[in-house]
Amino acid sequence: MTDSEPLYDVRERTGNPEHPLVDDVVNLVLERAENPREDHQDAHLDEAMATLVDRYGSETVRTIIHRILVEEYPFRTATADLDVDNVDGVRIGTAAGQFLAELNARQDD
Repeated sequence: MTDSEPLYDVRERTGNPEHPLVDDVVNLVLERAENPREDHQDAHLDEAMATLVDRYGSETVRTIIHRILVEEYPFRTATADLDVDNVDGVRIGTAAGQFLAELNARQDD
């Protein structure tokens, strides 16, 4: 990984107990998909995740998020062998990164 590539601060990668578990990120994604926020700047991410969880199922979304945040798969490659459109892998990865940043910000407060 180069300096210009994102480093996802999840406990599975860093070993730092201060960082959220990938399951925390997945649970937040699924929670937001089930209960999208209204009148929030990131409400579009919640709505996108609701659509993708309905389309592919929670286990597939969980697998993609794990591949991206822990196994360092590129967003598009994370969909391999899952019968998921590459562009949807980008959407899932983008939302997961945003929700991880939110979890990390909560811990910093």
